[in-house]
Amino acid sequence: MAKIVVLDGYTENPGDLSWEPLAALGELTVHDRTPADKIVERIGDAEIIFTNKTPISRATLDACPTVKYIGVLATGYNVVDYVAAKEKGIPVTNVPSYGTAAVGQFAIALLLEICHNIGHHSNAVREGRWESNPDWCFWDYPLIELDQKTMGIIGFGRIGQATGRIAKALGMKVIAYDNYPNDSGKEIAEYVDLDTLLSTSDVISLHCPLFPETEGIINKDSIAKMKDGVIILNNSRGPLIVEQDLADALNSGKVYAAGLDVVSTEPIKGDNPLLKAKNCYITPHISWASKESRQRLMDVAVDNLRQYLNGTPVNVVNK
Repeated sequence: MAKIVVLDGYTENPGDLSWEPLAALGELTVHDRTPADKIVERIGDAEIIFTNKTPISRATLDACPTVKYIGVLATGYNVVDYVAAKEKGIPVTNVPSYGTAAVGQFAIALLLEICHNIGHHSNAVREGRWESNPDWCFWDYPLIELDQKTMGIIGFGRIGQATGRIAKALGMKVIAYDNYPNDSGKEIAEYVDLDTLLSTSDVISLHCPLFPETEGIINKDSIAKMKDGVIILNNSRGPLIVEQDLADALNSGKVYAAGLDVVSTEPIKGDNPLLKAKNCYITPHISWASKESRQRLMDVAVDNLRQYLNGTPVNVVNK
C-alpha cells in the first residue's frame, strides 16, 4: 500500500472527525503540525502527501523524489509550488466549495454582532448590570436594524451569493460587483460598478479572491468614496484591505465598524493597527471551521485521492 503522510492535520481534524476513510487507501501517518525543519524528514519516502498550510517548495520536492501526489486540505493552494510539481508530473488537488454555507453564515454572524453586540450585553447581564439597572432594559451600543439597508458584495461567486441570500432574507437590498455576472447572481442582487457599490452601500462585504488587482481594494481612496458610517466585513482574504487605512477610518468614525475573520499576516501580529482600532471585531480565521464544513472537506479530499488512485483524477489545479 502507498505511504500517505498528512503534515498538518490538526485544524482540519482536532479529534472530532475520523481519518479512517483516508487510512483505508494506504499506510497513513498523521501529524498535527510540522515545523519547517521537519517537512522533508516527515515526508520521507511517502508517495502521497496532504498539507493544509505547511509549505511544499521546489526544494522539498527535489529532496523527496518518491512523492507522486499532493492533496491540499483547503481551497487555496498557494502553499504548494504547483509549477514545480507539474514539472515533476505530480498532480496537486484542492477542495473547492466545501465551506460555502459556513463562510456565508459567518459573514452575517459578524454583521449581526456589530449590529447588536450580543456577547457584550450577555456579559453585562452576568456581571449584574441588569439586576442593578434602574430601568427595565439598557444597551451600551447603538442597535442597528438591517431591514431596507443596502448590502454591497464585492465578489459574487458561490460564497458571495450565499451571503447575499441571507442578507436578502433579512430585508436588505443586495447589490454586487463582479467581473463575471451570472443568472444565479441576478436572482439575488443587482450588479453594479465598483464606484456605485462603494458610494451606496450601508454594509460592504468582501468575497473576492486575492489577485494583484484586488489586493488592497479597500484603501483610503476607496473608503473615501463610501458612506459615512459604513460597515465593512471581510472573511475572504486579509490582504484585500490596507489595514492602516481601515484602522484610520475606524478611529475617525468614517467607517462605523469592521468585522474581520482574516488579516494580512496570520496568526495576527501584535503590532497590527486593527487591534487598537475602534469598533473592530476580529476572529481567528474560523469561518470555514464548522464540523459540517470540515467533514465535507475531508470527504472531498479522500475522494480526490481515491479518484487519482483509480486513474481518474479530479480537482487537479496544475494540469
